Amino acid sequence: MSRDISMRAEYAFWLLPVLAYFVFGENLALLSQIAITALFVLSLDLILGYAGIISLGHAAFFGLGAYAAGLLAKYGWGDPLLGLAAGALVAATAGFASSFLVLRGSDLTRLMVTLGVSLMLFEAANKLTDFTGGVDGLQGVEMQPLLGLFSFDLYSKTAYWYSLAVLFLLFWLARRLVRSPFGLSLRGIKQNVTRMPALGTPVHRRLVAIYSIGAAYAGVAGALLTQTTQFVSLDVMAFSRSAELLLILVLGGSGNLYGALIGTIVFMAAHHFLADINPQYWQFWLGAALVLVVLFARDGIMGMLRRLVTRGAQ
Repeated sequence: MSRDISMRAEYAFWLLPVLAYFVFGENLALLSQIAITALFVLSLDLILGYAGIISLGHAAFFGLGAYAAGLLAKYGWGDPLLGLAAGALVAATAGFASSFLVLRGSDLTRLMVTLGVSLMLFEAANKLTDFTGGVDGLQGVEMQPLLGLFSFDLYSKTAYWYSLAVLFLLFWLARRLVRSPFGLSLRGIKQNVTRMPALGTPVHRRLVAIYSIGAAYAGVAGALLTQTTQFVSLDVMAFSRSAELLLILVLGGSGNLYGALIGTIVFMAAHHFLADINPQYWQFWLGAALVLVVLFARDGIMGMLRRLVTRGAQ
């Protein structure tokens, strides 16, 4: 019974973006940003929610993907799919290289190392003005039509469907991943890392692999942001972006891929509407709403929804 309810809810969830296109057609740019941010939060959920790797510097991979796609487009390689591949490759390489530092210590050590790496990359992007544009941002990004057919228009129609398609595809791949034996081993590592080697699980290699995959997902999200806005600002690597990312994941519920998506929708919708209602004090009301959610749904919105479905099925 509960399985049937969850399947229906899942189908209904993926129909919502189609409905949103017709209902909120004037806000497609915002909807595109929600899809991109949801993919970014999903990348953190893979490493934190399933492997227990906490990070305060995940925006570094997002920024690397954004700059990789932007630089390609600026110098004449503006094919969107090529930019996505470049963003994923650059971010995954950086994730693999930094994983040997990040995964060495405890949670507190990982927080400090990820934050340190992120701050160093942020400052490097700030200083390398010939490549990144520094505080003025990377300009001159010109994207070619998607598949040679669909140009990125001012109304964000192509950007919306493009971002949504990439989100859906990578979400499907992530779900296949976390339900595979590889994903189950990650859950075991998160729950009890000391017992997994006795089962023959190569713990360190599993963590390196998922950290690199999470970085690749973040890089794709960064590339999407560049392609849909045709601009890259230094803000893509800011610490505030990593902190906001963690906040959204906690709000939605970690360790459940839909928690990343629902948390993003709720957070960004609340941000948008509260800023319109009260431009000066919107952060106060948003903070109050987040406190209430954490108090009454400690495992996030998804945890609260699961309990409601369980009670309804009984």
